[in-house]
Amino acid sequence: QVQLVESGGGLVQAGGSLRLSCAASGGTFSSYVMGWFRQAPGKEREFVAAINWSGGSTNYVDSVKGRFTISRDNGKRTVALQMNSLKPADTAVYYCAADYSPLTAVLHTASRDYDYWGQGTQVTVSS
Repeated sequence: QVQLVESGGGLVQAGGSLRLSCAASGGTFSSYVMGWFRQAPGKEREFVAAINWSGGSTNYVDSVKGRFTISRDNGKRTVALQMNSLKPADTAVYYCAADYSPLTAVLHTASRDYDYWGQGTQVTVSS
């Protein structure tokens, strides 16, 4: 069983930056692909970014490429999402998720492929 706790959300003006962090407990952290998803009001949950067990492979939704960076620290059992040049369209609840995929290069983008979820952190970008 893996428990995930997100932090770092908040209110920021357009063009600003935020750094989200997700702390994991339980399980073997390095056996999990870690992902970030987001859900805006009235919309379905959307894939944002994922990173493989070693941090050597990442994947992003097109709308955040060049602005967001996902990273992980297996020693600290954390995954981060650095968000720069934020836009009002980035406003959503952001969720950290874990997909049990040891030693894989496959980075799933569908929420159904992820086994564990955090409770989410609100990110609001004002115009």
